[in-house]
Amino acid sequence: MYNLHLTPEQREIRETVRDFVQREIRPIALERDRLENFDERFPWEVLDKASQMGLRTLALSEELGGTGADNLTSCIVTEELAVGDVGISATLGQTSALAHAWFDRLMNAEQRARFLPQFLADDRFHLATAGHEPDTDLGWSYHRPPAPGAGYKTTAVRDSNGDWVINGVKNFITSAPIAKLIAVHVRTGTKKSETGGVTSLLVPHPAPGLTIREHDKVGRRLGSNGELVFQDCRVPGANLLGEEGKSHWAVPNMGRRMPRFQAMNLGIGRAAYEAALEYAKLRVQGGRPIIEHQSVGLALAEMAIRLEMARNMIWQVAWASDHPQAYADGSLPDLPLQIIAKVFTSETVQQVVLDAAQIFGGMGVMRELPMQKYVRDALIFLHSESTNSVARLKIAEALAGYRRAGSMAGE
Repeated sequence: MYNLHLTPEQREIRETVRDFVQREIRPIALERDRLENFDERFPWEVLDKASQMGLRTLALSEELGGTGADNLTSCIVTEELAVGDVGISATLGQTSALAHAWFDRLMNAEQRARFLPQFLADDRFHLATAGHEPDTDLGWSYHRPPAPGAGYKTTAVRDSNGDWVINGVKNFITSAPIAKLIAVHVRTGTKKSETGGVTSLLVPHPAPGLTIREHDKVGRRLGSNGELVFQDCRVPGANLLGEEGKSHWAVPNMGRRMPRFQAMNLGIGRAAYEAALEYAKLRVQGGRPIIEHQSVGLALAEMAIRLEMARNMIWQVAWASDHPQAYADGSLPDLPLQIIAKVFTSETVQQVVLDAAQIFGGMGVMRELPMQKYVRDALIFLHSESTNSVARLKIAEALAGYRRAGSMAGE
């Protein structure tokens, strides 16, 4: 099973990132969160420094110019960054994960030669993947095939020159407004095909016929998330990522991916808990620090218990995503552990941030303190990847032994 004794390299990376968070992220996070203008709010200068430290290319193999970190190390870094700000963590974590998936595994030699030098040379070259669409997510039909009409409506057809012409809308796409390369998941085949005819196309940004709008969210405001509108957007035929009709987005082993979202979520919970713990040691009431009051001590103890349980689960899932043979040989249960971690972590962190805010009393709702920011940031994770009700239905299907063909990784 996974080793809780971190390697010297993992400990060094963790301490380096913690120091970076204290110096560069925490001093600006709360002030930037309040700004309404996206261009003023978005922390390009912090992301540039993080890229120069190697965090943008953390998971990319050493052979291609990255650090080659495994999934457990990536989750440790993701948590540490999210303690400072979850939007910054989301931007760097997604680019790092996609760089490994695309450049190391999915791109052909021509695509790699075309895009990799640009990616390595530009600290602001971020990546995005566009799957989610408005009015297509009809939930989860328990123990039945996907509901009719729930598939992608964005289409791509080849013109006489062999180029792809894309039409449709995607929304809630992480990093889309700031990304320079986006993998867009479109329908090119029939709905009867094994993967629903879903194809991935590499779309550079900017591109003629592509309009992107930043979403205005209550949480994760130092990150980027947007809507993409394709109107006869034309990309070269050579930008097909993988095989037509067999998108890399479709995976057979649902629930066994790296728990990156859960590591981000944990970072929010830890930041709220640490703030509450520090405040409880300083705030005096009845002649003694409130941490000496039994009710406050019990609340902090419960937070610590829940966060440690969540971290252990996340680390196990991260290790398992690096060692899939652990499922095959029975070392791990044949269950969607990443989905289980999603449900537990999102609900745990939501409770932790609310309890932490209670310890601050009236100060917990003041904008000059970060507690209200943690509450807003944590709320997003109850709905990220899927709602928790849908996630529980997926777990129930696994318990029943029901297997879905061509399940979508983004569902």
